[in-house]
Amino acid sequence: MTHGNHDMVSSSDVNGTEVYSEAGEHVGTIDHLMIDKQSGKVAWAVMGFGGFLGLGEAHYPIPWTKLTYERSRGGFVTDISREQLEAAPSRPERWTEDRAWEEQAHLHYGAPFYWI
Repeated sequence: MTHGNHDMVSSSDVNGTEVYSEAGEHVGTIDHLMIDKQSGKVAWAVMGFGGFLGLGEAHYPIPWTKLTYERSRGGFVTDISREQLEAAPSRPERWTEDRAWEEQAHLHYGAPFYWI
C-alpha cells in the first residue's frame, strides 16, 4: 500500500507473497519475516519452497536485502537460485541466536550483514 511518497506494506501483506527468480521462475512464497529487535530492520524473509499444497515444504531464511518488490509481477524478485537455497548452510535449531550461522548464510547468498 502506498502512503504519500513512501511505499509501505504491512508484514501481514508480505506473508504469502510469491518470490520469483530474475528469469521469472517461481522460487517460493514468503512465509514470514524476522525483524531485528535492536535496529528495527527486517533481517530475514523466511521463504517456503517445494512441497505440494504446503505439505513437505521446506523453509529457508533468506536475507531481506536479496529481495526486490516488483509491482508488475505482484511479488518479490531475487537473484538467489534454487541450487543456492538447497546448498545453504545447515540451519541450527536456534538459528536466530547464532551469529556465526548468520554470517555464513549472508556470505553464502552474497548479502551485506543487516547488523552493521
